[in-house]
Amino acid sequence: MKSACFKPYLFQALKRSSTPLNIQQSTLSYKSIIRNYSVSSNNLHNRYNSLSSSSSHNSVFRNLSKQQPQSQSQTQFNFRKFSTFRVQLNEFKKIEESIPKPKTKLKGHYIGFGLFGLLIIGLTASEDFRHRVVSAFAIVERVGVVTVASIKCFYHYGKTLNGKYYSEEEYQSELSKCHKKCALITLKALECNGGIYIKLGQHVSAMTYLLPIEWTDTMIPLQNRCPESDIEDIKKMFEKDTGLKFEEYFEEIDPVPIGVASLAQVHIAKLRENGEKVAVKFQHPSLMEFVPLDIFLTRNVFEWMKKIFPDYSLTWLGDELQESIYVELDFMNEAVNAQKTAEYFKNYKKLTALKVPKVYEARKRILVMEFISGSRLDDLNYLEEHNISRSEVSSCLSNIFNNMIFTPGVGVHCDPHGGNLAIRYIDPSKSDNNHNFEIILYDHGLYRNIPNDMRVNYAKFWLALIDKDQESMRKYGKAFACITDEQFPLLAASITGRDFEHAMNDVTSVRNNDEIDKMASSLLDDNVILDLMKLLATVPRIVLLILKTNDLTRHLDESLHNPLGQERTFFIMATYCAKTVYIEDCKENDIKYNRWSFNWIIGGVKAWWRYQSRNIQLTTYDLLFTINNIRTKYLFN
Repeated sequence: MKSACFKPYLFQALKRSSTPLNIQQSTLSYKSIIRNYSVSSNNLHNRYNSLSSSSSHNSVFRNLSKQQPQSQSQTQFNFRKFSTFRVQLNEFKKIEESIPKPKTKLKGHYIGFGLFGLLIIGLTASEDFRHRVVSAFAIVERVGVVTVASIKCFYHYGKTLNGKYYSEEEYQSELSKCHKKCALITLKALECNGGIYIKLGQHVSAMTYLLPIEWTDTMIPLQNRCPESDIEDIKKMFEKDTGLKFEEYFEEIDPVPIGVASLAQVHIAKLRENGEKVAVKFQHPSLMEFVPLDIFLTRNVFEWMKKIFPDYSLTWLGDELQESIYVELDFMNEAVNAQKTAEYFKNYKKLTALKVPKVYEARKRILVMEFISGSRLDDLNYLEEHNISRSEVSSCLSNIFNNMIFTPGVGVHCDPHGGNLAIRYIDPSKSDNNHNFEIILYDHGLYRNIPNDMRVNYAKFWLALIDKDQESMRKYGKAFACITDEQFPLLAASITGRDFEHAMNDVTSVRNNDEIDKMASSLLDDNVILDLMKLLATVPRIVLLILKTNDLTRHLDESLHNPLGQERTFFIMATYCAKTVYIEDCKENDIKYNRWSFNWIIGGVKAWWRYQSRNIQLTTYDLLFTINNIRTKYLFN
């Protein structure tokens, strides 16, 4: 220890000492005492021990006297000097004992070894503790993946958007590279975290009407490439949720799933009770544990994006995900929706050829259904092998989804992508729908009901498009989508899937490749993308579902290469619009006039005539387009 640490203690102790010390006479001064003491405490102890090693004071005297003859006065002085030094040493011992000693600290590696040992014991002895530790590491990993990917994307976009370019072509080229780079970064992060991040990526891949093609194309693999849960984890979840042994319920089960989605996976199994082959939908066991965190992270990323790039707001996507995910995770809701949809469409089999698998048993995370297999709707080879008419398939699809949109109380399937639809051949002699095929609709986890006012205004909007009545188009478009006059052309283009010119003036014409290329190039314009994002942040969430459904039917029509043209599906939708408006006119007539009064009869006749006139118009259009398409097909063949 340094002497500076002890000086205050030394002086205070010496001042309090009862032993008188004459500094001038003593051989040791205060300074020499402090200096000698500061050499080290061990040195003082050694000196004290050496001086006190003799048996008594007299022996010390004798040793001193043996050296040389001394006078009595000198002997007395030496004795006093020794006595004084001994007193000082005793004082120093007291001082040393009174000095606060630093607390002994455990070495860091001892603490580390101890904690590590406790961790090993906990992991070995307690399954719950082991699960909590694994979950903690997983949470840290998920947060890290999202944070790193977000920072990288923000950096690249900030660098690109704020860069200096010599031409518009150079800017567009760099922006396209940035889109692709950030899309790949995001894809890797979504695949790493899985769960609802996969679902988010699937939403992005379907937003071809909004996002750059680099983003939508990059996310396409997520439609069919989802992380698979281990069958042992699924067995544990089943036994925990049902209280039954896995082997007691299933006679056998294929450990390899026939389909893996973002929220669940489906296995083929055989029931022990009756030996029936079933499809069992299991929610990913670890999914629910991380959903609140994933929702929080997703919303925050979109909030950060809005703050950093105010013009590129996608907060509505986070809101939509949060609103729907907890409903989808409860398979009891899916069972109710499936049974309700099957019951309703059994009266429309000839129009839709729809088949909904039966539900045998439903729990929150487990759904046991009828096993029905099929091929993808866009598998043209399968359609040709079984002599299935592509035009009939297209018409049935249009009837299915337009019936959902325009019929009150039915509800609209909220996830209408190609993976949730299939087609299977059936023997015409055994068919009860006048077709040689059935369209299978899976995944009924989320349905939405369209408010009646929005449904009617939407129908009137489409009829105004057919009539090329721009004033009525604006009126009803603003009414159902809650938009401004400036946003109307963009809304018309988004709903119809046409460019601005055709959406406003000729929506019934055939959409060719030149128009598609023109629409794709328009999405490269920053102003168009910004306007689209503002539009989607403004419109009600249910309108986004309508846009998504329209986009699906349009995409499937193009994939099927419908020989009667896409106009046929357009006229089918217009028929539903006309019926919706007619029903609304009848309701208004009932409210306005007393039943069976003269005005009530006149109003009913007018509504009926408008409806029939519209049907005649649509039938005529349909016939003319059919003849024209057939003529064109034979002329070019």
